[in-house]
Amino acid sequence: MPIAPRTLLAAAAAVTAAQVALAAPGHATPTARDAGPNAAASPGVAVAPYEYLGWGSPQAPASVLSATGVKWLTLAFVLSDGGCTPKWDGSRSLTGSDKTAINSIRSAGGDVVVSFGGWSGNKLGDHCSSASALAGAYQKVIDAYGLKAIDIDIESTEFSSGTVQQRVIDALKIVKSNNSGIKTYITFGTTPSGPDSTGKALINRGAKAGLANDGWVIMPFDFGGHSGSMGSVTTAAADGLKNAVKSAYGYSDSVAYSHIGISSMNGKTDESDETVTTGDFSTILSYAKTHHIARLTFWAVNRDRQCGSGQSAGDSCSGVSQSAYAFSKIFAQYTG
Repeated sequence: MPIAPRTLLAAAAAVTAAQVALAAPGHATPTARDAGPNAAASPGVAVAPYEYLGWGSPQAPASVLSATGVKWLTLAFVLSDGGCTPKWDGSRSLTGSDKTAINSIRSAGGDVVVSFGGWSGNKLGDHCSSASALAGAYQKVIDAYGLKAIDIDIESTEFSSGTVQQRVIDALKIVKSNNSGIKTYITFGTTPSGPDSTGKALINRGAKAGLANDGWVIMPFDFGGHSGSMGSVTTAAADGLKNAVKSAYGYSDSVAYSHIGISSMNGKTDESDETVTTGDFSTILSYAKTHHIARLTFWAVNRDRQCGSGQSAGDSCSGVSQSAYAFSKIFAQYTG
């Protein structure tokens, strides 16, 4: 893909602790730690924009919270080290600069969702040989940071293989059983009208297995062709997702909506005919408020700023005219 979005693991080297951890390194008990998607007056875990600490000139995470009003961030990506051991970007240990960054977020009164997967790199779902082994890999990360929520960004080979899809579903069932109250989100691509046959198969596997997944989340961009604004096509795709979840689980419309999510991309995407504007984000926010969806997020905080002179949209700017954190501040208005 021409831009390095959530679907592309950056080739850049790991950032240092100084780049990502600019607040107090100690772990303080945050006021928002257990905030749910219906947290009053401020966004809770339902709004957790992605920040990629391994790429895109990442902002100090604690400063993102103070500038935007967001209380949670989704940190990407945990991958396989080539086996069934989880590491940040497949190479950074769980105890290094990323842990320091998480501590800084918590010291600032926030918390994190950790995302596993993405488009490139070695996936734990591929490299762990069983559901129990995969659940064990997820558990190492959960235990390392005392996590209350995880995101499985299931793409590429993890998404296309029915065997791996099932392994991920079964692993999440184990995680749910072993971690009372933990929230799980499964994030994947979509067509303009909702999940394709592979996405629907994933949802159906979850329902058949009895996985009480908190949020089935679509990425409504990189369509390869669409009509209408990105705001309108996003809400149409989300309705398609709602229908798929409703059909698989036998939910009512309102319950189905409460188990779906939207993970957009701000500004210019990888497709020349796609620009997601702040107006589109307002459309998506209105949809989320109307239907009380489980998750409202986007790729990525790294890009939530205007490009400089001679700079094009990519890993560290949106490619559209905007004020700093304009997109984050819109989604920060969502409280569930």
